[in-house]
Amino acid sequence: MNASPDSSQPAISRTGSLRTVFLDRDGVVNEKMPEGSYVQSLDQLHVLAGVPEAIGRLNRAGLRVLVVSNQRGVARGLYTVADVDAIHAELQRHLAASGAHVDRFYFCPHNRNECNCRKPLPGMFEQAVVDFPEIAAATSVMIGDSLSDIEFGKRLGMLTVFIDGDPERQQPGAEAAGELADWRCGSLAEAVEYFI
Repeated sequence: MNASPDSSQPAISRTGSLRTVFLDRDGVVNEKMPEGSYVQSLDQLHVLAGVPEAIGRLNRAGLRVLVVSNQRGVARGLYTVADVDAIHAELQRHLAASGAHVDRFYFCPHNRNECNCRKPLPGMFEQAVVDFPEIAAATSVMIGDSLSDIEFGKRLGMLTVFIDGDPERQQPGAEAAGELADWRCGSLAEAVEYFI
């Protein structure tokens, strides 16, 4: 099923089975840089409107919130693992000011064809299961704004939500991702409103 949320469709959580929400970072949680560019420093981190409130709603609903992000810029030497950790720490501080939090951040620092953790490959899901053994794909949803995000979720058997985001900053394959996803929304806040 592929559609935008409407009142005729059941909310995901009404099944009572949703336990874990996987979020892409750039373009879902924070503003995405133009294609080919990366969020490399704290001054480039701009949390999208409604995100702290949306993540707070997930937290209050008892759902685990995990960020899974490809960070190829590390492999390209544009920034370091420490830079990514600092960005995630700042993002966590920003969320905390609104009473929200991410339970764990995972990221792939590798280039293409170097690892098992670059989405759509399953490595970051596998890392999450090591940390949280109760995680199962059948009780998880992947929310992302790229084809690799949606393929990551689909290959594992998760529900998937595509975030349309800024059309000028979408990656190639965004339209295919929107068609492949189970749901399509304009923002994380809209997605959470739908399935909480």
